[in-house]
Amino acid sequence: MKKIRISISLGMLFLLSNCNAGNPGKSDSNLTSGTGTVIVLTNAEFKQKVFNYEVNKEWKYEGKLPAIIDFYATWCGHCKQLSPRVEEIAKQFAGKVIVYKVDTDKEQILSQSLGITSLPTLLFIPITGQPQATMGALPKEAIEKAIHEVLLVK
Repeated sequence: MKKIRISISLGMLFLLSNCNAGNPGKSDSNLTSGTGTVIVLTNAEFKQKVFNYEVNKEWKYEGKLPAIIDFYATWCGHCKQLSPRVEEIAKQFAGKVIVYKVDTDKEQILSQSLGITSLPTLLFIPITGQPQATMGALPKEAIEKAIHEVLLVK
């Protein structure tokens, strides 16, 4: 029930594609600054910095900057294709957007709680409003367009 509720409340926008390995990206202790690096996120950090799905019934983003979360797995070929694009996006939008990565094999509870069923999945989280998700190894231009339309709307 909680899985369905969160999936519906996220208003997921799906672009169909298949999957297969991820590159965990770089870790960064400053989870609120959008420093241009991809930050590996755990379930506990997600609940603290993004959304505490155990406490809140309705979506409430905890961050100060819009965010993108790349849900990936190390065995996923399309995730491997997407990873360099995500790293480029983190650098390109440093200071404007925080970019996270979640290894779905290591963070199964988080992935299941959010209804992540296909990899790679990118979750675009604006400061206000509902997050939107896309699936598949999107081209960089499509990610940039989503950032401008979903995250940086004024």
